[in-house]
Amino acid sequence: MKTSLLAFLLVALTISVTAQNDRLTPENLWNLNRVYGAQVSPDGGAVIYSQKSYKLKEDKGRTDLMSIPANGGTAKRISDGKSSLYEAQWRPDGKKIGFLSPETGTMQMYEMNPDGSEVQRVSDFPQDISNFHYSPDMQYISFTMEVKVEESLADKHPDLPNATGRAYDNLMFRHWTQWHDYSYQHVMISKYNAKAGEPYTDIMEGEAFDAPMTPFGGSEQIAWAPNSKSIVYVCKKKVGKDYAVSTNSELWQYDLDTKKTINLTDGHLGYDNDPVFSPDGTWLAWMSMARDGFESDKNIIWVRNMNTGTQFALAETLDQSFGNVTWSTDSRTIYATSGVSATFQIFKIGLKKDGADKLKVKSFSAISSGEHNINSIALAGDKLVGSMNTMSKPAELYTWDIDSRDQTQLTSANDEMLAKMKMGKVEKRIIKTTDGKNMLTWVIYPPDFDPNKKYPTLLYCQGGPQSAVSQFFSYRWNFQLMAASGYIIVAPNRRGLPSFGQEWNDAISKDWGGQAMNDYLSAIDEVAKESFVDNDNLGAIGASYGGYSVYYLAGIHEGRFKCFISHCGLYNLESWYASTEELFFANWDIGGPYWDPSLKDAYLKNSPHRNVGKWDTPIMVIHNELDFRVPLNQGLEAFTAAQLQGIPSKLLYYPDEGHWVLKPQNGVMWHREFYDWLDTYLK
Repeated sequence: MKTSLLAFLLVALTISVTAQNDRLTPENLWNLNRVYGAQVSPDGGAVIYSQKSYKLKEDKGRTDLMSIPANGGTAKRISDGKSSLYEAQWRPDGKKIGFLSPETGTMQMYEMNPDGSEVQRVSDFPQDISNFHYSPDMQYISFTMEVKVEESLADKHPDLPNATGRAYDNLMFRHWTQWHDYSYQHVMISKYNAKAGEPYTDIMEGEAFDAPMTPFGGSEQIAWAPNSKSIVYVCKKKVGKDYAVSTNSELWQYDLDTKKTINLTDGHLGYDNDPVFSPDGTWLAWMSMARDGFESDKNIIWVRNMNTGTQFALAETLDQSFGNVTWSTDSRTIYATSGVSATFQIFKIGLKKDGADKLKVKSFSAISSGEHNINSIALAGDKLVGSMNTMSKPAELYTWDIDSRDQTQLTSANDEMLAKMKMGKVEKRIIKTTDGKNMLTWVIYPPDFDPNKKYPTLLYCQGGPQSAVSQFFSYRWNFQLMAASGYIIVAPNRRGLPSFGQEWNDAISKDWGGQAMNDYLSAIDEVAKESFVDNDNLGAIGASYGGYSVYYLAGIHEGRFKCFISHCGLYNLESWYASTEELFFANWDIGGPYWDPSLKDAYLKNSPHRNVGKWDTPIMVIHNELDFRVPLNQGLEAFTAAQLQGIPSKLLYYPDEGHWVLKPQNGVMWHREFYDWLDTYLK
């Protein structure tokens, strides 16, 4: 009897452990490798890429450099596996791979053979460098470096070395996660393989501007001309209030011989970004937004004839926004990615001469199709290499045959781990909105879904507000992780989300609390009609504008939801306007400052705090100290209001995170607290 009972318990324990191990968990989510940064060798035969892995116990990650034949084969790690390296790229002759490493205390440039052997340090600059590029003729390298331009209080008061004060007399005194430190990132040019102490040129000397643009711009905002005689970089050369209210970045060209810089995009009003020269040097393509102040405007491909200065837009009549421009070797075709119905695909744009100095579109076609996100592309002979993911699979590298459109998986960094895990079904539904529109909504089901059971269900509210609920694989808002925890997820592409045309994208601006809220309720109400949805256990969750949405729904949901979670959400639009940093966003999407009499009704309608007296549902508030985009006061105000009204509520606060949660152990803690709250009120 005892033996039989023991055997039964062992079998039950085995079944329990097996059931846990075949589902995605917060811990094994952080064990997945992250693949990105594909770079094709000059001869098109090999691909190097970065693979980042994390050690949860050590609370840190390591970035390895990998190599794989472009036609497929076995991936090999070519870095030493001891320390991270960054920004790996092929030298123009293909004989070496350059990269950055902090091995000697500062971030410097190194080179290795394509097989990883003979690593040598090739730069000796006085401080960290980043965003490096070889000139095509290999005579120079460009890089960026922080340069102190302005006087600080420490400079002004040298006899007070322990004083910590800072003083500012203009806006943009802090940005996303950093206070302004009186320094700016400048583009530098040095001789390739310069010896220690040899001079380098600051091509922005004395300028109080950043290039690339902080905090998210990188090496894609710097491009060498194929003849190595000039370099083009992106910069928003504005200061203070003018910088805070504008998105008007420009392309600037520096001539190495004349030492002069000219503005290539004067007259363009919005963002101009990501310059890419054609291989023959005749054309410069870049992404351009038409409207100043609108960070989520349509990205149009513009082209400049570098011989004549003539500029023109390509495919501007298409109701699509483009990115990741790549030229063909003959400079007569452009490949680019574009969002289509909550997926991201590759398109081929055939070009032909239009008069003496222009190009026009000869043909336009899709190279890829399917429910996935293609995040980057690079040319490799008759193929394109790029990163692709779905809601159920993190990014891997794939190739697409340009002629046949055949898609082939190139890397398999996570296949072994994923093969052991059950993923839930991802279903695409079209739901009618209150104004009669069709809204694409993803519904994600738990693994081993049983339609005869009832499941607690979550309404996912997307941030942005203009950021598609596409086939992304998130390491925080991961739909498969939610599904593995026993929830059905309803993720609508409500008003304001891109990839459904510009009208749908623009509809959110100045109407945050309007049709988008109706869209959310339409989605959850429609899916809640299903017999397997537990209508007594519905929750709403989201971050940023999604967090705003949660706060707003908490005041208007009329008993639909049993709990809420808001991460870094906007709660009080008046106090948020006065404490955020990129005011162009607030001006465009909210309409302007709260003290403008004409906007009184807009703030009354759109600010969630106006309905806080109607809150009656448990709510978890998550907010972080270093979030300057949606400052901490937003979460504190919401939590205090809930507490004073006796509403069950919890504040989760991180002193060392910004708008996101990026540290491994913080991330796992975030998930544990997230699901503990949901499980308390929905199960």
